[in-house]
Amino acid sequence: MRISSLPRRCYATSKAATGSQLLLPTDPAEWAKLFKVVLAVNHRVSLRNPDTAAKIANGFVPEGSEGKVIIEAYPGPGQLTRALLNLPKERIRKIIVLENYGPYLEWLKPLQEADPRLVVLEKDGANWASYSDMAQLGVLDDVSKHPWDQGIHPHLQFISHLPSTVYSEQLTSQLFRSMPEGNWLFQYGRVPLNLILSDHLSRRIVSTADQHTTRCKLSIVAQATAECTTPLDWSETTPYSEHFHPIPSARAKAAELKKDSRAVGLPFCTMIAVPLEKQIIPKGQMDAWDFCLRRLYVKRSTELRKAISTLAPNAQILLQAVTNPDLPESERLDVTKKIKDMEAPDWAILLKAFDDWPFKPSDLTILEGYIGGRH
Repeated sequence: MRISSLPRRCYATSKAATGSQLLLPTDPAEWAKLFKVVLAVNHRVSLRNPDTAAKIANGFVPEGSEGKVIIEAYPGPGQLTRALLNLPKERIRKIIVLENYGPYLEWLKPLQEADPRLVVLEKDGANWASYSDMAQLGVLDDVSKHPWDQGIHPHLQFISHLPSTVYSEQLTSQLFRSMPEGNWLFQYGRVPLNLILSDHLSRRIVSTADQHTTRCKLSIVAQATAECTTPLDWSETTPYSEHFHPIPSARAKAAELKKDSRAVGLPFCTMIAVPLEKQIIPKGQMDAWDFCLRRLYVKRSTELRKAISTLAPNAQILLQAVTNPDLPESERLDVTKKIKDMEAPDWAILLKAFDDWPFKPSDLTILEGYIGGRH
């Protein structure tokens, strides 16, 4: 179905409705007046263009979807929220919005009053406690758990704009790290992640071993836990200034870019991440993977046989385990590979040997109270 042929629900057909903030403006200058760039949200990017929002909504919840319950984090003033509600009604059963910035809530709460499918919670989408609070409030009581081996969850999905900061990488990393453990929303099954994110972060997530400039620990965890696809072509969301808010001045953008490749104003794109049915990281081993990735990736340009000693005293003994000639070739490692050239299956072989090692370090945990640590 072409996006132009989708039926549209009109939330503002009169002056009174427009005044009640049901319909967002389209003029970038008006957005700049209404949603000023202040410290609390200067790292946040929101969809502004309603046509782009409609395309993304249709890409995230396509024709054939039915009865979706969507958790939307970082919606901003809600251009995508409106586009989702404008989809054919049978596609969307409920949208639970997590937003805690006052000026954005002023444009979300009237929408909640106009459409009973929308639930607005004044919560931080990066805080684990927000999701526990949802359970206590009962807003997910009508969502059943779906067996992991029986396909993608038929109803529940997560949608989020990701802020343009290093904290978004931490947030994204924790989302992927939750998949093998069945934590967070993944306790309900294979819940897809629908993300609007910087091109910089997108490239880091999907980089392969031969893309050394963008390959990172996050790339490896993502490869081991999810299948990542792009529902919209990159050209549909570029240039940034035609689709998103805020639009920095050319001078501000140039100055910020000198300091940070994540600067607001650089290209944004879309991604869908679906948890793999067969996780490469076994349940209970995420801490070990985190530990080994952190220790070894600082030696990314070093061969594994030379870098492995950074794991722990006497860790060289693991080389014997991963090169044992009695093992099938698919279960052995080429220890002359550089760390940056190792794919997720290579890491799985190493981590199995590490997990079986009786003298591995006993404390591998990472303690974090936030999914991402900041708005």
